[in-house]
Amino acid sequence: MKRIILLSIIMFFLTGCTSIEKNLKESIINDALLSEAQIYNTYRKGYKYYKPRGLKLLNSDNYNEILTSDKYTYYLYVDIVSYYHKTNFNYQENTTSYYSKKLMRNNKKGYIEINNYKNDQYLVEIMYNYAKIEVIVLEKDLNNAIANSMSIISSITYNDNIIKNYLSSTDYDMHEEHFNIFEIVGSDNYLEFTEDYDTEEGPKDPDYIN
Repeated sequence: MKRIILLSIIMFFLTGCTSIEKNLKESIINDALLSEAQIYNTYRKGYKYYKPRGLKLLNSDNYNEILTSDKYTYYLYVDIVSYYHKTNFNYQENTTSYYSKKLMRNNKKGYIEINNYKNDQYLVEIMYNYAKIEVIVLEKDLNNAIANSMSIISSITYNDNIIKNYLSSTDYDMHEEHFNIFEIVGSDNYLEFTEDYDTEEGPKDPDYIN
């Protein structure tokens, strides 16, 4: 009888902690989506965004950015082609993921999906408003990574005139290979893509190449 009571107490606390963590993530995400603040400190060709304190820009290549904190590397991809053509997509929340949520605010859509990568590491993928950010972090740093990622991706604002002129210019190659922001990358394809990207653009993230 004592064992049953003890197990019940343990299950109560475990379930409670899980619920609290989920609610905290929901709060972080919703606060970012509902924010009316229009603050920018990073300006690019056709778009701008807010880079949170504690993150520094490691590399910028047109519409691919690498940002780093003291522990992790964030990969940002901005898809101006899909934005310009207002490409539609559908996301089905994944019940087998550590965390999965459809994002929607006014006419902006996207998703956040978190999957176990290995050991205590998790791959965070957030796609919103035709941009995507990815980072691999330890479980204890998930909420901070979500907050940083949402601050960046929810603040992205496009300049339609610049994008239109750029896409119609000879500087832009419509046949150039682009990263598919709508795809759920997962752990397998993620390494395959970032290894190629890191080789060309910058150092690998020591947190996930062990």
